Amino acid sequence: MPEQEQSFEEMLNASFKTIHNGEVVEGTVIAVKPDEIDLNIGFKSDGIITRSEYSDDNNLDLTTVAHVDDKMEAIVIKVNDQDNMVLLSYKRLAQEKGNEKLRDAFENHEVLTGKVVRVLNGGLSVVVDEARVFVPASLVADTYVKDLHQYDGQEIQFVITEFNPRKRRIIGDRKQLLVAKKEEVQKEFFDNIHVGDIIEGTIKNVTDFGAFVDLGGVDGLLHISEMSWGHVDNPKKLYHVDDKVKVFIKNINGKKIALSCKFDDANPWNGASEKYAVGTIVSGRVARMTDFGAFIELEPGIDALLHVSQISKDHVDKPSDVLQKDQEVTAVVVELRENEHKISLSIKAMEEGNDDNADNADVDASNDKADEE
Repeated sequence: MPEQEQSFEEMLNASFKTIHNGEVVEGTVIAVKPDEIDLNIGFKSDGIITRSEYSDDNNLDLTTVAHVDDKMEAIVIKVNDQDNMVLLSYKRLAQEKGNEKLRDAFENHEVLTGKVVRVLNGGLSVVVDEARVFVPASLVADTYVKDLHQYDGQEIQFVITEFNPRKRRIIGDRKQLLVAKKEEVQKEFFDNIHVGDIIEGTIKNVTDFGAFVDLGGVDGLLHISEMSWGHVDNPKKLYHVDDKVKVFIKNINGKKIALSCKFDDANPWNGASEKYAVGTIVSGRVARMTDFGAFIELEPGIDALLHVSQISKDHVDKPSDVLQKDQEVTAVVVELRENEHKISLSIKAMEEGNDDNADNADVDASNDKADEE
């Protein structure tokens, strides 16, 4: 029995290739609309790529990214013979290729660069060649970040620490890169600094006990006692965040750096042995008071103690009974310990001296009167 002749339609269909879901096909663009791309893929039906299967950008105009006669690859997601169309996805193919790149990076510990496309409650969603990577908030930076929105739309570098696309767990880590970079900067810094070096830094934080200074990737502490030769009550009144400050390295203990602004050429104690020799009459203001005495600022950086017992020849219970803060006083230097930066004053000694002078004057006057008689 002779074989039944094929119809024209059957012969036409036989001339086309067969395709299956998940297959990668290449086609030629035959039409482009703002929300759709049509491809001739050598099948009896044309392939269609919708906007949502091209990109995650719901506002993307496809006429700006594809043109007639362009060659494109896509993956088949559905073959619908009844409607004579084949649904394709450019995005999913790009994601598969991106995942291959992520797998290679994971296995070879490569550093990747991706764009942050979404800020989530627990971290950042980053895209690398259409493949998505999740960077947890704890791995975004080497310090706590309160608001992750500062990274939205930014390109960041990271490494893949977990790769499991089946469970949709592709984890990126930016923190370890920052830690490694900081350690490199610190090593170079400590290799090149020495005690006594003068350096300019930027105030990073101010506390009640001092200020932390950024020296260029490494922090140093400028203690309140090293901020000035004079007395500093509140560091926050003297320095503010982002202020520039010139300091010198006072001490290095491991990775701890102690800083100072008390430069020797500005030391007010230079020449103090002559200016404040015992017996010298000096004037100053009451800087602060305690129960045992008042500290008199003779000049910025030099405070002298006026002990409560030396305030007056009369009994004084506490300095605040007779003195006020910022009051100007005149006293005599009764002790100088220059090496310890300590000066003791006395008003009492001046009063007693005046009394002695007055007594001597009375005696002289009586002798003169007796001589006249």
